Amino acid sequence: MHPRLNFAKASPAALKAIMALEDHVQNSGLDRRFIHLIKLRASQINGCAYCVDMHVKEARHDGLSEQWINLMCVWRESPVYDARERALLGWVDAVTDIARTGAPDEAYAALKEQFSDEEMTEITVAIGTINVWNRLAVSFRSQHPIDKTAKAA
Repeated sequence: MHPRLNFAKASPAALKAIMALEDHVQNSGLDRRFIHLIKLRASQINGCAYCVDMHVKEARHDGLSEQWINLMCVWRESPVYDARERALLGWVDAVTDIARTGAPDEAYAALKEQFSDEEMTEITVAIGTINVWNRLAVSFRSQHPIDKTAKAA
């Protein structure tokens, strides 16, 4: 895979707009683990290697366990996630794949049981924001760095 273009250089104004959204997400008051969950799960669904690599490293840096990080791709099968995380994961899945899911009532009801209206709005904005990043990175083939220890022999 070869990078297609550097979107940040191609349109600094677009980057500035997305960064404003990102700043809002980071300062929204959402628990850091929820932000990590949103970013990592949506990036997995969207097949964004650049973002998965980044968000795994950020989650580790913030002290989230390897098991919590590693099992996110199979969250329905793992008891690692609490009720709030499970409701949030279901909403991330539904909203990220909204063309197929239509954001079903069941996913919304599970989210509403766990979060306030304000939190649900901030969560959905965070999901939309990472989806924008994913679409840019995947579309323009952004390359994640290769860790020296990760290179195959």
